[in-house]
Amino acid sequence: MTKKSSILIVDDEESVRDSLYNWFIEDGYYVDCAENAKKALSILESQNFDIILADIKMPGMDGLEMHRRIRALNSDSIVIVMTAFASVETAVQALKDGAYDYITKPFDPDDLSHLIRNATRQISLKVENVALKEKVISLENIDDIIGGSESMLDVLKDVGSVAQSNSSVIITGESGTGKELIARAIHANSSRKYFPLVSVHCGALSEDLLESELFGHEKGAFTGATYNRKGRFEMADGGSIFLDEIATISPKMQVELLRVLESKTFVRVGGNKEIKSDFRVICATNRDLRTLVENGTFREDLYYRLNVVNITIPPLRKRVKDIPVLVDHFIKKYCVSMSRNLMTIDPAALRRLEEYDFPGNVRELENMIERAIVIGNGKDIRLKDLPFRNEIISNSNESLHDIERKYVQQILEKYDWNISRSAKALKVDRVTLYNKIKKYKLHQQK
Repeated sequence: MTKKSSILIVDDEESVRDSLYNWFIEDGYYVDCAENAKKALSILESQNFDIILADIKMPGMDGLEMHRRIRALNSDSIVIVMTAFASVETAVQALKDGAYDYITKPFDPDDLSHLIRNATRQISLKVENVALKEKVISLENIDDIIGGSESMLDVLKDVGSVAQSNSSVIITGESGTGKELIARAIHANSSRKYFPLVSVHCGALSEDLLESELFGHEKGAFTGATYNRKGRFEMADGGSIFLDEIATISPKMQVELLRVLESKTFVRVGGNKEIKSDFRVICATNRDLRTLVENGTFREDLYYRLNVVNITIPPLRKRVKDIPVLVDHFIKKYCVSMSRNLMTIDPAALRRLEEYDFPGNVRELENMIERAIVIGNGKDIRLKDLPFRNEIISNSNESLHDIERKYVQQILEKYDWNISRSAKALKVDRVTLYNKIKKYKLHQQK
């Protein structure tokens, strides 16, 4: 443990208290003493101790009775009883009452130190267990899904509704909307949350690689298969498997996937042993599977097997209300990760973000904010810090003169008024760009 444990010594003999106090103080523990059980219980009313060393034979209330009262207080303290009488009955009774261990007087310093070290390891395990439980609880809160718009609240309601079932789910939405976050939220709020969520990005793998990735392979199944390897379906046993970009899988893999979903069994590539696995399937796609079914490029029976529940995530341009909340979240996230003072965003820059179409959705917004924090040198994010895609903002009342002026200004802002880079982006030479800056009376925004 990085933090030394605290110890309370309870013994009616002053010499014992002093000896133990000096031993433990020298080892770096926090130590306090009490000369009887009554005084010890009084101390415990206002202060917690990790370890309590209590003598069994004391005037008035003995160590066993004091231990029972400590247990009645629901204390998490580890109690070690001390006795000058190597009485098996006394020791057994103390252990039955929940004592961690006992030690007999006179003490061997090495034995006592070993016992305390074991007790501190027990405390450390308890702390780790609490931390793991809190981690699971934090997953259930799905804090990474940001948004208070009506459409996102509907998505979160759907997550809560489908999480406890074992039905297959298809999550649809444009690229960058957060489909994998929703998949993780479904898994984290399900009864399978203590087992893995295994992700496979189908679009990034060829047919042969995807087959090996999903089903695993036996040694010698193909060139380079030098050992047996578990597939993702096998790894997901008890948990969930997330198949991203499901629309990209080949007709052959569609047949294989359908068979696995129906039987929950499969055979590794190059093997002949049938393997069972209990998993839930969550898929994601940015394409319309119904249209693919009608075009004959996606199997209808597989579509219905997967599409038991459908959750559609709206694009960012249709939930503009969430942009300020997302911006605030990403600013805090990256300021912390980069050890920067917390920044704000200039109102003009925020308005521009709210007007922007965001073809890359939330992923594009996050990238913009991260970049702005990296290159920014002030207390807030300005319009000049935001890298918008090359777009011409126009309407029917604008002249060609106005459109060109806005476009040149936009490119200059994008490249922080670096003339060479801006000229290259505009595909003109530096002299031409300087002439346009002069012609349109452009200046760098502060």
